[in-house]
Amino acid sequence: MVTTYERQLHLPVSAKEAFDWHERSGALDRLIPPWESVSVLNRGDGIREGSVVELAQRLGPLRLKWVAKHHGYEPGHAFRDTQVSGPFAAWDHLHQFQANGDGNGVLTDHIEYQVPGGLIGRLLGGGFINRKVQTMFTYRHNTTKDDLAAHAKYKDVGTMHVAVTGASGLVGSTLVPLLTTGGHTVTKLVRREAAEGEASWDPHSTFDASSLDGIDAVVSLAGENIAASRWSTKVKERIRSSRVDGTRSLCESLAKMKSPPKVLICASAIGFYGDRCDEELNEESSAGTGFLAEVAEEWEAATKPARDAGIRVVNLRFGVILSPKDGALAKMLLPFSLGGGGRVGSGKQYWSWISIDDAAGAIHHALMTDSLSGPVNAVSPNPVTNAEFTKSLGRVLRRPTVVPMPAFAARLALGEMADALLLASTRVLPTELNRTGYEFRQPTLEVALRHLLGKA
Repeated sequence: MVTTYERQLHLPVSAKEAFDWHERSGALDRLIPPWESVSVLNRGDGIREGSVVELAQRLGPLRLKWVAKHHGYEPGHAFRDTQVSGPFAAWDHLHQFQANGDGNGVLTDHIEYQVPGGLIGRLLGGGFINRKVQTMFTYRHNTTKDDLAAHAKYKDVGTMHVAVTGASGLVGSTLVPLLTTGGHTVTKLVRREAAEGEASWDPHSTFDASSLDGIDAVVSLAGENIAASRWSTKVKERIRSSRVDGTRSLCESLAKMKSPPKVLICASAIGFYGDRCDEELNEESSAGTGFLAEVAEEWEAATKPARDAGIRVVNLRFGVILSPKDGALAKMLLPFSLGGGGRVGSGKQYWSWISIDDAAGAIHHALMTDSLSGPVNAVSPNPVTNAEFTKSLGRVLRRPTVVPMPAFAARLALGEMADALLLASTRVLPTELNRTGYEFRQPTLEVALRHLLGKA
């Protein structure tokens, strides 16, 4: 039995621009929902005629491989992908792009598929699979629409050649496909031998930046994971050095270039402000105290060589970045899904957060906005307390949140890190992003969680 699913998206751009977005490198990455454990094994030749794409998916204990072949390629108008082998008994997906009469376009996704296992498969899993298909295309259409709108907003600025450190990290792996689908060129800066589309750099010493001649911008996202292990003296030094020394090395190298890039976007963190109770903080607020505040101050100061060389420098102070792939939200999902979640400490401490899409979107905005420089808070306009965060996550997951973690238990488990990451209160506002017209994709917590977890 064949199931048919069709969904239309009214595009914020022309049909051709939307087709071009799908044809560029990174489109597949942008369309894979973050809650799915999917990796790309072979990208083939994109959506071109005869291109074969291979995906690997983990479904519980199972590892599935999905091979699809593209055909029906009509530039600017249509393409199809048909399953060669994979989890469905059959799958055929037609993408159609048409003008709608007002200068913009309409994307129609028409899918015909068969659930595996015949009648028994339909009875046992048909409803579940149908819901998964609907949820996936809700995510895909929201992401497509938001990406196209963001690129259209800066269309007059033109495209850039951007070098990125930390490109394989949580933010970098979202940022790179966001940029490439917009027509920008990306060079990844790596600490190993460079492959195509990459350049080697050494974060521990000044390096020869001649390989970066001609680039327009650099985005620096490299840094040791601050929550990877309990803080010891050695771990804290690695955290500090990976940010401060690596940034200084990069900036000194950029400053020596004959034609330096026009802009450097360098990651920082709202740890700069320290523990400030319920005080509303903006970019003009003073630095706080403690290890993370000291690191953030030094981190931002390390960009001085680039600034002195006339490069526009933006220090993006990121809040808690939400993604089911990694970071705080990823660590919370299992206990909360099992009904074992609850507030931490008093629950009154403010958590200033930002969705992974808005984290990448803020970088894109900073690259394209000449009036931005210096510190910029990369946080949602709606910070919440830990108790509010807990209730929202429980509501989205449909689980109770009645198992609190007392402050002493957090300190016992994590030591100094508990006070800095879980118990500190930092109520930060994105004043500069708001001033320069950044439009948040997920401005409120529940909207962000439902988008990221497929619970729309």
